Amino acid sequence: MSPPIIQTDQLTVYYGNQRGVVDLDLSVNQGEVYGFLGPNGAGKTTTQRVLLDILRPTKGSASMFGLDCQKDGVAIRTRVGYLPGELSLYPNMTARGFLDMAASVSGGDVDQDYRRSLIDRLQLDPNRRMREYSRGNKQKVGVVAAFMRRPDLLILDEPTSGLDPLVQAAVLELVREAKTEGRTVFFSSHIISEVQAVCDRVGIIREGRLVATESVETLIRQQFRRLRLTFPDSPPAFELDGVTETARDDRTVILEIRENFHPVLEKAVSAGVADLETIPVSLEEVFRAYYGGGGGNHG
Repeated sequence: MSPPIIQTDQLTVYYGNQRGVVDLDLSVNQGEVYGFLGPNGAGKTTTQRVLLDILRPTKGSASMFGLDCQKDGVAIRTRVGYLPGELSLYPNMTARGFLDMAASVSGGDVDQDYRRSLIDRLQLDPNRRMREYSRGNKQKVGVVAAFMRRPDLLILDEPTSGLDPLVQAAVLELVREAKTEGRTVFFSSHIISEVQAVCDRVGIIREGRLVATESVETLIRQQFRRLRLTFPDSPPAFELDGVTETARDDRTVILEIRENFHPVLEKAVSAGVADLETIPVSLEEVFRAYYGGGGGNHG
């Protein structure tokens, strides 16, 4: 197995007395789309800025492509396409001029046909000045700039922010295509449905600490299961630790199960269960479990 594309070891950043990230251990593999999930202020942007040597860590280390992010930042950035969460553009420059400038300073070749295809797919007029653009059109410029060199690694911070639904879908398709081509994507977002749609693994960050890293499927399965049980008559009571009844009618009960799964099944069978249905759990519900009232046990 090839070494990680992104790796941090006990990465810690403080802004004076304010916490950025604490003892962060990340490992992102080649060719995967890694979702970095957390609300605003959790430490997502701080992590990216350390990776790109915009910020220096208080302690710990960060590397990309096996190179130290602080010592080898110039070499690293020639292989990275970055879309910041707060995109600053020159108001009097056209999008075309900005993209030409970004290509010239990036150190990598740009396939002009591919750049044109990105512009077309995102429905961007590249001949207007930045000051004339809406927020969504400025975001399109940033997306094209990040993708146009087909970099080995894409670091995307809230990539669909300000975009309409059709363009959002186009951006997610670009992410999928990058993965198909064997490239790596570090996808930072608080839009959980997007993370679930495109990511192979997800790391959940809470108050600067990584509280979970799993495949999306495993993370959902480990957090809790939801079952709809149907009985010939009135359902029995399931008074077990880690089992919550969320709905009930004359013959049906819906349970959320965090533990004691097998005792639930045994009780259901002994009560003559007529039908059992697994109800899908979304990543958003898992995220709420980590950040809501039940999230305090996962640090």
